[in-house]
Amino acid sequence: MTIVQAINNALDIKLAEDKNIVIYGEDTGFEGGVFRVTEGLQKKYGADRVFDSPLAESAIVGTGLGMALSGLRPVVELQFDGFTYPAFDQIISHVSRMHNRTRGKYKVPMVIRFPYGGGINALEHHSESPEAFYAHIPGIKVVIPSTPHDAKGLMISAIESDDPIIFMEPKRIYRAIKQEVADDKFSIPIGKAKVLAEGTDVTVVAFGAMIRECQKALVMAKEAGISVELIDLRTIYPIDKETITRSVEKTGRIVIVAEAPTGFSVGAELIAIANEEAFLHLEAPPKRVMGFDTIVPLARGEHFFMQTPEKIFYEIERTVKF
Repeated sequence: MTIVQAINNALDIKLAEDKNIVIYGEDTGFEGGVFRVTEGLQKKYGADRVFDSPLAESAIVGTGLGMALSGLRPVVELQFDGFTYPAFDQIISHVSRMHNRTRGKYKVPMVIRFPYGGGINALEHHSESPEAFYAHIPGIKVVIPSTPHDAKGLMISAIESDDPIIFMEPKRIYRAIKQEVADDKFSIPIGKAKVLAEGTDVTVVAFGAMIRECQKALVMAKEAGISVELIDLRTIYPIDKETITRSVEKTGRIVIVAEAPTGFSVGAELIAIANEEAFLHLEAPPKRVMGFDTIVPLARGEHFFMQTPEKIFYEIERTVKF
């Protein structure tokens, strides 16, 4: 399966299993979404359960909240990362707070999913990486898969969670990866990172589409005699401090790779974890390989903003040789 097919399969399994699940959003029903992630689901389950919404992100999330409070389990799609901001008020003011506001009486079992990230030569508002915005909000969990297998398992866990989940899908690799994925139902725990490669010289932490770029950089590192431990974060919040700390204690070094602008980022949080939890083990300053503190450039200049295997390897080598 590709990531698109894996998420579609997860949604299909859950729709068949639980009649309280509804899926809707911008072009999500008849067309199956702009990237066809929900293709075929309306035909199979009907327009009462898989349907289109108005182009009104705040209304999509607000109605999803109402459905979740009324016993349904909505999975809503916002068409692109940069289109999520009109829904920010609903997410911060209500979705994230309802469980606390009602002293636990009400839960909000809803998933807000959207494609994110650059690398596809898109227009403004189509290439952003806003994971840090949402990870900073108490009461919200943020999930980002990097493979088809993880996309399916994490989506099933997200739908089954009683907490609101922001599920960000790296559009750059929607169809770039094919992987054997079991047809049967399975889940992956939210909040657990995955060690993709074990190493002893430096820890590299990434997520989403950047995992592929890091894996290419690891080939270059191996040729240079550098042993890299690669960690796929998978869940941005709650972040897996234990896995990160254990790795940094072993390697003594950490390099973080992400698409978003560098300042006030998930990369900054990971550096804080390394400093607070493994300071005495550090043999070099933690390093972020991330975007510039600018808006993602349009197509002609986008490649200057994106992280490449060469950039990643350069910083890995500098960190190891510090």
